[in-house]
Amino acid sequence: MFTAKWKKDAKLLAKGARKFVNYKRDLLKPDRVEEIESRRADLLKAVKEGDREKSNEASKQLKAICENSLPREKPQGWFEENVEVMFVAIVIALGLRAYYLQPFRIPTGSMQPTLNGIVGTKESKEKWPSFPTRMLQMATKGRNYVKVVSDRDCLISFPGGHFPVMDYQKLHFFTRSRIICRDGSSIELPGPASQMLEIGLRDAFNKAYTNGGMIPAGTVLCEGYLDSGDLVLVDKMSYQFRRPHRGEVFVFDTLGIRGIEEYDREKASAEPGGAHEQAGGTHYIKRLGGVPGDSLSIQTPNLLVNGKVAQEPGFQRVAKGGPPFSKDHHGYVLASPEVGKYQYLTKPTDQLVLSADAPPGLREYAAFGDNTGNSLDSRYWGTVKEFNLVGPALFSLWPFSTGHWGFIH
Repeated sequence: MFTAKWKKDAKLLAKGARKFVNYKRDLLKPDRVEEIESRRADLLKAVKEGDREKSNEASKQLKAICENSLPREKPQGWFEENVEVMFVAIVIALGLRAYYLQPFRIPTGSMQPTLNGIVGTKESKEKWPSFPTRMLQMATKGRNYVKVVSDRDCLISFPGGHFPVMDYQKLHFFTRSRIICRDGSSIELPGPASQMLEIGLRDAFNKAYTNGGMIPAGTVLCEGYLDSGDLVLVDKMSYQFRRPHRGEVFVFDTLGIRGIEEYDREKASAEPGGAHEQAGGTHYIKRLGGVPGDSLSIQTPNLLVNGKVAQEPGFQRVAKGGPPFSKDHHGYVLASPEVGKYQYLTKPTDQLVLSADAPPGLREYAAFGDNTGNSLDSRYWGTVKEFNLVGPALFSLWPFSTGHWGFIH
């Protein structure tokens, strides 16, 4: 506190010289390192003796030797500095993604209106707004206007009915699909197959079905706009330090969940080519309906936990419905016996019991979509094992105009 300023400055210079040697030791010649250390020692000795004049002289010599130790080293230009900053940012982002926070795009509408999935709306190009308006909508709503016209004749197969062979590809935040032609070529589509069907692809397939499978060149395959699903951050650390809480929104992977894998195989046989984007092994986002030891049942509109109506705020919102839920929302409803091979909650008397005595990693949880009338969840495929859990959904990042931006509840 009472140390003279010149002594503080001298000590800081000596400390800086030590860092310089440590950082540049691989580039410095041994005699330069020895000289710098010698000048540092002279400076610290002068400070200890309280000789200000000697300290000033030692400081000048130390600065000079440090500045001239690497005369051939060029200073970084603006390009090198920006590249270095970019790589540091990438490393930090990858570290955060791997251990702390991971972004996920909501693909389906099973969590509406809490979180939005990708929605397709058919609209002719003549009704599209101006280009500046479309750009603004893309930035604020994640809305992307698309029109795809076949650039060649494409003969397609319908091995399972009215749905042809397709393929899809996940590109981190984006999903793309393709129509596979019989000659092995393909027509690229700018979104998931299910949303492409909503904006015209179904009509194109119906015409091709009656035309021997031929899609002529110039056929409008889809025309309209896609509203992006919400981009959420998932907290990957919390479950390392606490147990999952009933009622929170969470993300889990689907590896080893038999009902999901069976459903995916059924869809693949009915709609060959993989039109079902939510395949086994992907990630789902749902509301955590039950924890180990719970017994779950449904008495529409309520979810019952251990025989009592679930009181957590998320469950109550789903049960009560009303705006912003759709008019045909009826709270928690029983599974439809026609969907999937396994159903666990198809009658009011059915119960889904979650094991609490299993070994660590195999304890059981249940998952329910807020949009239960349009959600494949534990009613159909049973429990989620502890090893499947990724973490609670923490924050909705984008789009900004859906009303979902902020912490997820």
